[in-house]
Amino acid sequence: MLNALQVFTTVTVGLMVGVEFSVAFVMNRIFGALPEDADQQARSHGGRMLGALMPVWYITSLVLSGVWAFAAWDEPGTGRVVTAAVLLVVSVIMSLVLLVPINNQGKTWTPENRPADWKEQMNRWDRYHYARVAVIVAAFTFLVAALV
Repeated sequence: MLNALQVFTTVTVGLMVGVEFSVAFVMNRIFGALPEDADQQARSHGGRMLGALMPVWYITSLVLSGVWAFAAWDEPGTGRVVTAAVLLVVSVIMSLVLLVPINNQGKTWTPENRPADWKEQMNRWDRYHYARVAVIVAAFTFLVAALV
């Protein structure tokens, strides 16, 4: 049962990392190459869609990591799982404090109501997102390391 939990947790976090990596280094670059209205509309739509999905994914990843750490408390590698869980807590805090406020504004924007500095706000969101991606990549790396 513990092996199944370990694999499920690692795959869940790995898929989340893949989605967030893709947003940072693929999707936002594609959106940035679109005409201005389309760029902003794509980001708003992405903010609505992923803004609904990702909180569940982040919390699920954190809970699974915590359950793994608890279930394997006396096993080798548990310190790595705890480290991963702490990093996932950091990523949730980063999300709530830095990214969600910008996303909540951006997902309501249209070409008619967006602020004049919308690109600067999106660039700030991107910078925070790069840092969050680094944190969750580190968490994923610790989970993988705990498997060996």
